[in-house]
Amino acid sequence: MEENKSKDSLNFVVGEEKDIAEILSAAEIVPLLGSLLRAGAAGAFLARDNGEVLWRSGEADGQAVAVRLPLLVEGEPVALIQVSGPEERREVLAAMAGLFRDTVQTILNTNLKRMMTTEIHTTVVNQSYEELLATNTLLAASEARYKTLAENLEKIVTARTKELQHAYVRLVQQEKLAAVGQLAAGMAHEINNPLGFVTSNLRTLDKYVHRFLEMLSFCRSSLAAPGLEELQEGMRREWLRLKLEPILADVDELFAQSLEGCSRVSKIVADLKAFSHLDEGESGEVNLNEEIDRALNVLAPQIPQDCLVKRGYTTLPGLRCNPAQLSQLIFNIIMNALQARPQGLQLVIETEVRGDFLAASFTDNGPGIPPAVQSRIFDPFFTTREVGAGLGLGLATAYDTITSWGGTIEVASEPGRGATFTLTLPLKRT
Repeated sequence: MEENKSKDSLNFVVGEEKDIAEILSAAEIVPLLGSLLRAGAAGAFLARDNGEVLWRSGEADGQAVAVRLPLLVEGEPVALIQVSGPEERREVLAAMAGLFRDTVQTILNTNLKRMMTTEIHTTVVNQSYEELLATNTLLAASEARYKTLAENLEKIVTARTKELQHAYVRLVQQEKLAAVGQLAAGMAHEINNPLGFVTSNLRTLDKYVHRFLEMLSFCRSSLAAPGLEELQEGMRREWLRLKLEPILADVDELFAQSLEGCSRVSKIVADLKAFSHLDEGESGEVNLNEEIDRALNVLAPQIPQDCLVKRGYTTLPGLRCNPAQLSQLIFNIIMNALQARPQGLQLVIETEVRGDFLAASFTDNGPGIPPAVQSRIFDPFFTTREVGAGLGLGLATAYDTITSWGGTIEVASEPGRGATFTLTLPLKRT
């Protein structure tokens, strides 16, 4: 916008003759693009309004979601930014794009104002001494504001990035809980119905077979009368040919084992459904010892055969909390121990009351945690596993959950001597 004043006034033009690459620099934009990738975006770039890319980071092409937002000067678009990633992270990507656009727009406006200030300074040097003093006072105040903004900009970006990371952790946690709930509901419906009539039929068949056995015993005793020796010999040969003696001895055990198997299947489904707390609300009273047992039952297929789990439980009072979140919290802690040592794992779980808190400790004999990374294990996306073995969200989710309740989670570890995770949960929460 061009402003024409009187002969003694200032004449300047803002935003007409300056290219976007003259206003912004790689030193300002490239670190912000890197922050987006660290926050979970697949790719991002900043381009002119004609589509020419100036700065790029990551792989923006071929992604399911690409969020584009314009950059404005005097209300006119002069450039655009794009943040790309997978479809399931659409909301997080939109938040990232908005934060990135706001930050770059702030830098853009600040740089424009600084350029304008330089032009003003060049003009006012020819003005009178009194006017120069007045203008200098205004410039000093303006410079102080811009300096403060520049110093705080990186802090603001870091804080917003951390907020996005925690938002993503909570989103993943909610998706996991929803998935477990849907799985439990589906399994309960699909398994319990056929399991019910199989169990009922086995019990009925057990009664029928025992009646057949009674009839067979009656016939055998009836043929023991004198004068039926030939019939008795024929029956004895058939009895031996059909191997009825071991069959009669095995019938009761076969039915008992079959009914026990049905009971075990029913218990597995019940444990999974109870673990997900599908039928409960966001708050309820639970027993911490029972929740740990349910998590172990759900994880049973992933626990190695040579794994030794020792339980040292203390009788505990009820704990009021979000049952589904508590299940997920315990699940993540135990899963972390299982991943620490695939073979020869020894896991000791102990619970106790500590004043107004419940405490649970999980001690494994894994390789331990190096001191250099102990302070980072609860950070979102941080993992010491191999690529593809985890997203680094299990412990971060556990930390986020327990601290939101006013509890604590601590780790004690020495390299080569395992690790102990200790949870403290408040019995009374405000």
